[in-house]
Amino acid sequence: MTIICFSHLRWNFVYQRPQHLLTRFAKTYVVYYIEEPYFNEENDRNAITVTGENIHVVIPHMNQHDTRDILVRQSELLKDLLQEEHISNYIFWYYSPMMFMFSKQFHPSLTVYDCMDELSAFKFAPPQLKEAERELFERADVVFTGGFSLFNAKKELHHNIYPFPSSIEKEHFAKARINNQQPADQENIPYPRLGFFGVLDERFDIKLIREAAERKPDWNFIFLGPIVKIDVHDLPHNKNIYYLGSKSYSELPAYISGWDVALIPFAINEATKYISPTKTPEYLAAGKPVISTAIKDVVCPYGDENLVSIIHSSEEFINAGEKILQQHNNTKWLKQVDEFLAENSWDNTFNDMNSIIKKTLHNNKNYILKKKEIYV
Repeated sequence: MTIICFSHLRWNFVYQRPQHLLTRFAKTYVVYYIEEPYFNEENDRNAITVTGENIHVVIPHMNQHDTRDILVRQSELLKDLLQEEHISNYIFWYYSPMMFMFSKQFHPSLTVYDCMDELSAFKFAPPQLKEAERELFERADVVFTGGFSLFNAKKELHHNIYPFPSSIEKEHFAKARINNQQPADQENIPYPRLGFFGVLDERFDIKLIREAAERKPDWNFIFLGPIVKIDVHDLPHNKNIYYLGSKSYSELPAYISGWDVALIPFAINEATKYISPTKTPEYLAAGKPVISTAIKDVVCPYGDENLVSIIHSSEEFINAGEKILQQHNNTKWLKQVDEFLAENSWDNTFNDMNSIIKKTLHNNKNYILKKKEIYV
């Protein structure tokens, strides 16, 4: 069985939910990961590279001067992929509802929609996205959501929908608890250090960080990750704020090990209404105290369990930071963290998802057989 995944996220952009899941599925299935096209070629073609995890990353290259309908051309490239790679028994797996629009005439054995975010609320979201998602919900055999808030918002839209919030690779982030060697671009930054890793975009609370940095000039704020969809000049550039750029997934524990506090400084807006930040359990697995704005899926369960400090203003941010920095023994808190995260892993998430997929495939086959019996 082959999984063909359609995603708006570049495979090599940021290592997150699709990478965690599909690298695990690739141990059981053949996985193709189709990205959005580049418009730079004389002739439309698929460029395929195979990663070390055995993911076939497919990047469509398309002629920017071709005036034919883009959806028709993308559909033709998908047909070429199926024929050239001899794919006949396949699952369609969607992260981007927009990519359903050129693939909906195909006949996969199963259609999966992993609804990771409310994409229609993101900056520059195409106006057709809501309608595309509505059609995808009608076609999907199974829907997963990236958190409980998103599940509650979508649960009436599908009969076979399941919440799967962020998971972790505990062993990977636990390295931050023992690492003493600091990366070169961080080692000379003074303490205390408050850090964040992730994409810096319209979800980032610029005002909160600017006010906190101004009021606490002795604190040092470190941000790792790409800056997208916002102007770099709009970000706060105080002397105690450091933007160190994108880092690989493998590098993150070394950086986190040198932080005193980990941050989730997201604005409360439409783009963050349903998010379930993967970094929450990752920070905790790294053994770092966390300060977060009142994101629903962080408040419940992490804030409710007193594992994360939830704040609503720069004043509360500073109070929470001062309290954390004055604590010198967090053994009891770490024990609570480890107990809470004990069953949280991407391996468990994969196993649960795969069981649902197999069950749904089995039910679909039985339904088709019964239909055939009726007409015989």
